[in-house]
Amino acid sequence: QVQLGEPGGGLVQSGGSLRLSCAVSEFALPYYAIGWFRQSPGGDREGVSIISTKDDRTCYDDSVKGRFTISRDNAKNIVHLQMNNLVPEDTAAYYCAAFSSSGHGYGCYLLGPQRPLASWSQGTQVTVSS
Repeated sequence: QVQLGEPGGGLVQSGGSLRLSCAVSEFALPYYAIGWFRQSPGGDREGVSIISTKDDRTCYDDSVKGRFTISRDNAKNIVHLQMNNLVPEDTAAYYCAAFSSSGHGYGCYLLGPQRPLASWSQGTQVTVSS
């Protein structure tokens, strides 16, 4: 129910740009937030950015503020992550996640380690060279 669009990630030089897309569909409950997360080998899965499906409020990790932009297509349930001015530290597998857990709602806390259960896409590799 959470699928990455094509093309996905790729290899880019420092200072370059990439755009990721994620398409979601709901079943029993609507999604209240959709976000992007990333994970390096041996590292934790970290929150990058999240957007509210109700009012398009957004939240970003400090490491990507001013460089990444998350947006949502309401009609098609598609979320994009525009990544500009990429740096090698952005290298990771990127995942899209949709949140529909009852008793929860949108908030920047969803980027943290205590986030509720979510529906996850497969990962796509983004590699940034120096």
